[in-house]
Amino acid sequence: MTNQDNRGEARAVIVISSHVARGSVGNRAAVFTLEALGFPVWAVPTVILPWHPGHGPATRIVPEADEFARFIHDLENAPWLGEVSAVLTGYLGGPEQATAIAGLVKTLKAHNPQARYVCDPVLGDKGGLYVPEATATAIRDQLLPLADITTPNRYELAWLTGMEISGTESAIRAARQAPPADVMVTSAPASSPDRLANLLVSETDVLRAVHDSIPSAPNGTGDLTAALYLARLLAGETREEALAKTTGSVVAILNKAAERGSNELMLETDRQILTRPEMSIEIEHVAETAEA
Repeated sequence: MTNQDNRGEARAVIVISSHVARGSVGNRAAVFTLEALGFPVWAVPTVILPWHPGHGPATRIVPEADEFARFIHDLENAPWLGEVSAVLTGYLGGPEQATAIAGLVKTLKAHNPQARYVCDPVLGDKGGLYVPEATATAIRDQLLPLADITTPNRYELAWLTGMEISGTESAIRAARQAPPADVMVTSAPASSPDRLANLLVSETDVLRAVHDSIPSAPNGTGDLTAALYLARLLAGETREEALAKTTGSVVAILNKAAERGSNELMLETDRQILTRPEMSIEIEHVAETAEA
C-alpha cells in the first residue's frame, strides 16, 4: 500500500524530545498522553537523563550529531511513513538536531501535506534560557518556520520574537510575529497575578483559557499541554474545544499532584483526566486592539 493510499489511516505521531528514567517530562509525558488518547507514537529521544535536572545533578547522554541524523534519516525513509499524521518536538540536545528534524518534517509534509508539525520550543523560563543559545537559535530559525503550531511559554515567545511581553495585548503582538499560523502562549498574563492563561492566537481569532496559578507546579506542564492539544486536534475537535479540554485536564492534573505533594506529574494515576477533563474551562474570545 502506498503512502497516498495509506494517508486516510494516518494516526501515528513522531515525538522527538528528552527521555528521563524517572518522572513525566519530555517524551515520558508526551508519549503517555498521546497513547492514552489512542494515538500510536514513534518516540525519539534527544537526550537521556536519569531525572529532570531541576531535581539535582544528572548524567546527560546526547546522541552524536551524525548518529542522530542517520536515525532521523531512517525514519524519513521508513516504509511506514504513511502511518504518520504529525510530528511533535520538544527539548533538543543540541543545535545539529534541529537540522535533522527539519529534514524529517519536510519529507513528511511532502508525503502528506495534511500532516501537522507542532513545535514546543523548550528554551527557558523567567530565569532566562536553559539551553545553549545556539540550540535556541536553531529552533527559532530552522524549526519554527516549518511549524503549523507552536506552544511557547511567555518567556520563550519573548525570546523568539525579541519582543517584551507584559500583558495580553503584547503577547498577541508577539504571537503575530511568530511564523506558525497558530501560537499557543502558555503561562500568558491574565487579569491578576494569581491567574494565568493559555492564549491561542490563530490567523482568524484569539482565544483565552484563564485558570488559577498553581504554586510549585511539577515540571512537564508544557510537554503535557502540547501533546494534549495536538491529540485533540487530531481527533477532529475545534481549536476552542481542544483548548478548553487541554487546559481543563492540565490544571486538574496539576492540582492533583499538588494535593499529593508530588514533585512529578502522576499521569499514570490520573490517566482518566487526560481523556475526560474534570474541570470545565470557559473560553474567552479576545478582541484585538488596532496595535495588536
